[in-house]
Amino acid sequence: MGRLLYELGYVDEKTRVANERGSSKVGKGSFSWAWGLDETTEERERGITMDIALQSLTTPRRQITILDAPGHKDFIPNMISGASQADCALLVVDAATGEFEAGFDRGGQTREHVLLVRSLGVSQVIVAVNKMDQVNWAESRYDEIRRLLKAFLGQSGFHPSKIGFVPVAAMLGVNLVDRSSEGAPALTSWYNGPTLVDLLDQLEPPARDIESPLRIPVCNVFKGQSSGIGVSGRICGGIVQVGERVRILPGDETAVVRSIEVDEINVPWAAAGSNATLYLVAIDPIYLAVGSILCPPGSLVPLATAFSARIIVFDIQVPITVGASIELFHHSRDVPATLSRLVATTDRASGSVVKKNPRVLSRGTSAEVEITLRAGTLSTPSAVARPIPLEPFSVNKDMGRILVRRGGETIAAGIVLSVIA
Repeated sequence: MGRLLYELGYVDEKTRVANERGSSKVGKGSFSWAWGLDETTEERERGITMDIALQSLTTPRRQITILDAPGHKDFIPNMISGASQADCALLVVDAATGEFEAGFDRGGQTREHVLLVRSLGVSQVIVAVNKMDQVNWAESRYDEIRRLLKAFLGQSGFHPSKIGFVPVAAMLGVNLVDRSSEGAPALTSWYNGPTLVDLLDQLEPPARDIESPLRIPVCNVFKGQSSGIGVSGRICGGIVQVGERVRILPGDETAVVRSIEVDEINVPWAAAGSNATLYLVAIDPIYLAVGSILCPPGSLVPLATAFSARIIVFDIQVPITVGASIELFHHSRDVPATLSRLVATTDRASGSVVKKNPRVLSRGTSAEVEITLRAGTLSTPSAVARPIPLEPFSVNKDMGRILVRRGGETIAAGIVLSVIA
């Protein structure tokens, strides 16, 4: 993304040179472009993205906010937080021999990322096949990757008309904005399709749920430059205005919206679909946390310690059994939970019951289950689990999506059917 931002003029020459020198100084010269978004000391020293970075860019028809999410398996929770705020996905895969296969084979990060973003409601995806220069611009290699990924994306639920592919060489700047840079002739000998920016410009904004009550899952909390506390997140429903009082859940506290920023511009209001930063006053910061939900005082989100859900089990090795301990992800919040009941397996197409009270759930199964939150530590089994704010999928699609992980692996995704307790 760093090279794309440079080509579009969002990274100036002075910053580019400084990043190049700084990365070379710490022995990470090949990561100089990544420094445009990886700004923390630890990210730069390790040469990997660890947290979500936001950057806005403009194409001829679109104003786009880039959420640069980590790809490393150790930071999947952060990736989930970023994906839950996204409308579309840009999947960058490495064309180098062996590298693509490592990500695409069973257990690879490419597969997990595709399943995660689709499960979180993303319906449009652009696949940038990167490092084409390292395979001598081979059309056969591009076609092979395209064929394998197109089939997998279709199986994962992406409609063929919502999938785009583009060959690029990001380090050289080839086919990001145009094909005038070094190495482009080798690509244009067989490719005359759109550039990456062309595909970004063709993305269709989804419908926005502006008539439903306000819902803002908080993904970041920080101290404002003057007074107030800053919180950021994607608005999942409704409209928020300056001067409005909002309730913070879980909890009994309220706050007043002092100002709102969208794409670093002060605005009087923001609507569903926007990634916004709100500066709040009349609230003690101890009552705000990543995972909190902002909503109107008169239209609260239900607090749940147990709920029913319809899930689809991913390509797992060990079946899921009753009582299995899991990690439950809902937007930026992850909590320990238990699969307390396997209600029924269902037909993926019609939703009709196939078998009631199954003993186990194996790969590819669609099922209705009950999930119960549990206390966070094994040393205090009697502790009461803290409820989390969520809503049925039928009420608010974004507030009703969940992911289930176990042992560092995403094992299922689904939607909330009803709140039990």
